[in-house]
Amino acid sequence: MVLLEFSMFPLDKGESVSEYVARSLEIIDKSGLEYRVNSMGTVIEGEYDEVFAVVKECFDLMKADCNRVITTMKLDYRKGKEDRLVTKVQSVEKKLGKELKT
Repeated sequence: MVLLEFSMFPLDKGESVSEYVARSLEIIDKSGLEYRVNSMGTVIEGEYDEVFAVVKECFDLMKADCNRVITTMKLDYRKGKEDRLVTKVQSVEKKLGKELKT
């Protein structure tokens, strides 16, 4: 399983691009994969091919009507581990002895 954090947005659509980000989040939500949205990107958990298929679908939709698209990605693979979207945060919270803002 992998965790993939990514951010994708057009550069040629003005200052507010939430309309385009929302379209990607619709794809992510419909994928059935576990994900978390934050103010700077989205983290998806799944098999390598699954998460990259979602990113490709988001990219293909965005490039259809955007002339310049910026994408950043981070990938974390750990063999034999699942539900890391939740358990990684829980592990840190346990060490701190308190819940964090997520």
